[in-house]
Amino acid sequence: MAGDTTTPAAAVLPGSSEPLAVRYDVALLDLDGVVYLGGHPIAGAADALEKAIASGMRLAFVTNNASRTPSAIAAQLTGLGVPARTADVITSAQAAARLLAERLPPGAPVLVVGGIGLRAAVRERGLRPVTVASERPAAVVQGYSPSLTYADLAEGALAVAAGAWYVAANADATLPTPRGRQPGNGSLVQVIATATGRSPVVAGKPEPPLHAEAVARSGAQHPLVVGDRLDTDIESAVRSGADSLLVFTGVTRPLDVVLAPAGCRPTYLAEGLAGLLVPHPAVTPAGDGFRCGGWQARPGDHGDIVMTGSGAGMDGLRALCAAAWSRQDLGTEQAADAVAALHLPEPLGPPG
Repeated sequence: MAGDTTTPAAAVLPGSSEPLAVRYDVALLDLDGVVYLGGHPIAGAADALEKAIASGMRLAFVTNNASRTPSAIAAQLTGLGVPARTADVITSAQAAARLLAERLPPGAPVLVVGGIGLRAAVRERGLRPVTVASERPAAVVQGYSPSLTYADLAEGALAVAAGAWYVAANADATLPTPRGRQPGNGSLVQVIATATGRSPVVAGKPEPPLHAEAVARSGAQHPLVVGDRLDTDIESAVRSGADSLLVFTGVTRPLDVVLAPAGCRPTYLAEGLAGLLVPHPAVTPAGDGFRCGGWQARPGDHGDIVMTGSGAGMDGLRALCAAAWSRQDLGTEQAADAVAALHLPEPLGPPG
């Protein structure tokens, strides 16, 4: 399980003497920024996943996207050369629907403020999707949809104000698009929350329900969460007590992980999904600093961290993270100087 954040920093980067695809039975993979980027496949991702499967690892694709059905997402992945079945895709809509089904009787009306993926998930759990408050729904469930209208939000607000239980598929403030970041479900949720004075229960990352749904549907006994975002994927893993692999093919930059707060620190680091196929060297204490591979990170004379050595830049980043996480006073400029000393390839992903 992930290291206790009250233990020495090196315990959070313990390493693995065997490839992660052998050590863990299921990879719980985020999609955008991990498998694909803006709808385009990430170089080497499909090949790495095929090799992970050949090593005995099973794959589950876990997404905060509640607008599309698992079958539509699986079809997209297959089209990108990624082996995926409908049953391998777990969405925040499914996690939200489970929350509803655990509280409501079969056939209960649920007002759906969202798209077809959310409606299908509610129906799958034996509940009855409705669209207007006059149906007196027992609950309102909200998820992003590009076709969402004011009328949809108004019906949801009327139902919540009348006492319906309020659930949100996720609270993502923005979502990435080719034109830039646009308002996500978390922003749209604020319309109903502001109008009613009631905040929803959230099912998606980093809240635990989606992780629990992924474990239940995949049958994972020893899962590894794989993601590109500290504040959703990695925080979800930490809060759920699971190990995690952070990849740098999406949003997070090396500097971000060096400065990551305790609740968002990964167990492993890798440039991309090929990190599933190799052992990971452990970070070990070395004098007053930390060592990984051929790199050592130690305190400098001016409150900074001095990097010495050579070898794989990712090993240096692991040592640097351990040194940074063991203290509370490292500034952004000092951390950036230490990262620059590693000469990591740029870019490892798009700008955050």
